[in-house]
Amino acid sequence: MRVLVNWLFRRLIQDGCLIVRWPDGQITQYGTGETPSAAITLTNWQTVRHIARNPWLAVGEAYMEGGLLVTSGTIYDFLHVLLENVERHQNDITILRLHAGLLRGLRPILQHNTARRAQRNVAHHYDLNGRLYALILDRERLYSCAYFPKGDETIEAAQQAKIRHIAAKLLLDQPGRTVLDIGCGWGATAIALARDYGAQVLGITLSSEQLIEARNRAQAEGLSDRVRFELMDYRLVDEQFDRIVSVGMFEHVGIPNYQTFFNTIHRCLKPDGIGLLHAIGRFDGPSATSPWLTKYIFPGGYSPALSEVFGPLERSGLRSTDIEILRLHYAKTLAHWRRRFAANRDAIAAIYDERFCRMFEMYLAGSELAFSVQDHMVFQIQLARRQDAVPLTRDYITHAERPLRRRQAAAAYEDIPAQLHTKFRSP
Repeated sequence: MRVLVNWLFRRLIQDGCLIVRWPDGQITQYGTGETPSAAITLTNWQTVRHIARNPWLAVGEAYMEGGLLVTSGTIYDFLHVLLENVERHQNDITILRLHAGLLRGLRPILQHNTARRAQRNVAHHYDLNGRLYALILDRERLYSCAYFPKGDETIEAAQQAKIRHIAAKLLLDQPGRTVLDIGCGWGATAIALARDYGAQVLGITLSSEQLIEARNRAQAEGLSDRVRFELMDYRLVDEQFDRIVSVGMFEHVGIPNYQTFFNTIHRCLKPDGIGLLHAIGRFDGPSATSPWLTKYIFPGGYSPALSEVFGPLERSGLRSTDIEILRLHYAKTLAHWRRRFAANRDAIAAIYDERFCRMFEMYLAGSELAFSVQDHMVFQIQLARRQDAVPLTRDYITHAERPLRRRQAAAAYEDIPAQLHTKFRSP
């Protein structure tokens, strides 16, 4: 099996440098570049055999179980070498092309997300200990791509900018607009729309942990009369709304259910209503989810190419009135999360264990690189049933963001302790 893994690395690693120490102590170098670079040790022959049979699953499992040790650099550095070369050279290697084709063929089975299966899939990741997410995410626990207008914002500022950007596209121009938030997470977006825009919001989730937290937050802010949260599958919603938003949930729908998803939005959106879909996509056309990611992180999940989205969208009768591609914003978001995970690693290991920490490190590093060196991006598609539901030009987006940006900046200033006000106040 070493012969096969050696051959695979020889063909694949052409950019950067990877040094592999085999179980018998032999050392082999692949690639001749200086960066990116990393060194690993494969500690036993069982790991080598597993990588030979199923590299996309085995590499992650080997790191989790200790069969693969990163001896120079970090797991991020190793994955940087690996994924950058996969992006550039995978299609030149027949066995990898065949394996990718097999995974695409299995998508209808892996993404057959019935209501019951969808709830089980969501619980697998989102019903983890809430303290884990409190240690990694911003204080509002927004677990989706942030928005970096300048590029150097804090994660808190970038997540608030994301909410403003989405709200502007929803055209919440008067209080009392009814809003459906599909996949509301821990409630931050729904609460912001109710608090800052006077909307009446229904947030739905399949995570019982998120539901409890979201309801507690709404009550704590005195907004229970304007925002409510329910444990509900999107397919069961039977109301109509002025606005519908879905952020970071579409990745869990599955290709077989895209038509149902868009039909549901069409059915639940008032004739003059506006929707906004914010989701992870890919530039390079239809593909498949990593087997490791499917097994350990997001069962049933998939990030689609836009060509897979627009067919069912068009057939639903909805119109795509605006499309924006956020290219590197999620890479920046994940870099923040990865640094926070590293800073709180001991606390997280105390909640779970070392194996879990290695799994989560693998997930965060691999996801960041998927956006920075591979083909992933985030798209925002504005939806409507009528062509005249939104203004003729995009100027309204910037115009709508400006007042809230100023109010939030003023509120942030007021939170600074009084002594700092004195210190920095102009004479």
